[in-house]
Amino acid sequence: MKLVVIDGQGGRLGSLLVEGLRKRLPQAQICALGTNAVATAAMLKAGADVGATGENPVVRNVMDADGVLGPVGIVVANAILGEVTPAMAEAVGSCRGKKYLVPVNSCGVVVAGVEELPLPAYAAQAVEALAAELDL
Repeated sequence: MKLVVIDGQGGRLGSLLVEGLRKRLPQAQICALGTNAVATAAMLKAGADVGATGENPVVRNVMDADGVLGPVGIVVANAILGEVTPAMAEAVGSCRGKKYLVPVNSCGVVVAGVEELPLPAYAAQAVEALAAELDL
């Protein structure tokens, strides 16, 4: 099972997601894809199996992912202060794997009806939603 975690900026959300996945689904292959090198390094430090940085790694690695996790901005062109390119957003939105998106205000997207929670709580909910979908 290949799970892709995408994050930008400092990689805090991505790190929380990787840590949660590693604990909940230890058998999964976790691929950390950063929109910058700092985010990738943070996710690798958190326990991802492999990591890469930039547009092409995102476009190539989401194609066969069983699940994709990250901030809501990964499906919005030019989100995360411009770190998400249009090609990245299109690739994530078009990939066959289910997307587990965390509402983050820095992405410039407001999801109406979503309760304000601390980032670790959102990360835990995303990991549990993915695990429930996989019946694990």
